[in-house]
Amino acid sequence: MNNEKMIEEIVKEVMMSMGGAIDEKVEMKSSSKGSNTDIDSKRDYPLATKRPELVRTPTDKKLDDITLDGVLEGKINANDVRISPDTLEIQAQVAEGVGRDAFAKNLRRAAELIAVPDDRILEIYNALRPNRSTKSELLEIADELKNEYGAVINGNFVKEAAHVYEQRGMLRKE
Repeated sequence: MNNEKMIEEIVKEVMMSMGGAIDEKVEMKSSSKGSNTDIDSKRDYPLATKRPELVRTPTDKKLDDITLDGVLEGKINANDVRISPDTLEIQAQVAEGVGRDAFAKNLRRAAELIAVPDDRILEIYNALRPNRSTKSELLEIADELKNEYGAVINGNFVKEAAHVYEQRGMLRKE
């Protein structure tokens, strides 16, 4: 039984915030659920321990819903233990609050990619390797990310990569 509790804690840790020594106060922007929450990073982090009501999975499960029994009974699946875009946005705001703007941008890119199927992410990753794609293929991927998945930041990133690859001669010849 002790091992089961440890596994439950590990699952919760996976979903927990990545904040460290953070002492800034951050106001969470309105999420898709329309909430507006004040976050005091020093008081509230790690979220999973101190503000678990703010952490929800993409399937809208609370941390307390994620249990070993739930997994064993088939009530919890892989989608239930993924991080949600809202949780990543909270993390991004905390990162900005302590001057870690680059990390905040990475978290926002990750939040957008949650909507993209894993196999498509791997295909895009391979397409972004030097000399693997033509410029038009990369621009099509950029449009797909923006239009099909609402991943504007990532779409712009791929578009920028297409232009940089062109300048550096790193595109596949058509």
